[in-house]
Amino acid sequence: MQQKKSDTAKQERYDLAYLRMAQEWAQLSHCARRKVGALIVKDRMIISDGYNGTPTGFENCCEDEEGYTKWYVLHAEANAILKVAGSTHSCKGATLYLTMSPCKDCSKLIHQAGIKRLVYIERYKDSNGLDFLAKAGVEIHQIESITRET
Repeated sequence: MQQKKSDTAKQERYDLAYLRMAQEWAQLSHCARRKVGALIVKDRMIISDGYNGTPTGFENCCEDEEGYTKWYVLHAEANAILKVAGSTHSCKGATLYLTMSPCKDCSKLIHQAGIKRLVYIERYKDSNGLDFLAKAGVEIHQIESITRET
């Protein structure tokens, strides 16, 4: 069954709205180098959110004295997936909204969590994560320009 134009336009409106929310969520990150936000949505309901940062109980600073990201900083999508793991929800069939495409390690988590759709804004420096997800059958969309609707 082919999706109607009106259904596609409606999905695009939701995609933009969720990406704007992910951008806002990214602002909660304490990382100086890059702030990344994530939302996991299932059946038009936000089931999880996340941003890049240190694990619970650690100092919030993400970079060391030389400006490099500390090895234990968690990526936004990993934080969002871990939140779901501690809840009664499931990521199976969900959509992940990210301000930046996933790295190769996070792409494994995305696939294993059962996420079937990825919508992101900015491309990560290494496309291995996207290549892996495409091979795994995850539907991928990049929306580079996010503007506010009036």
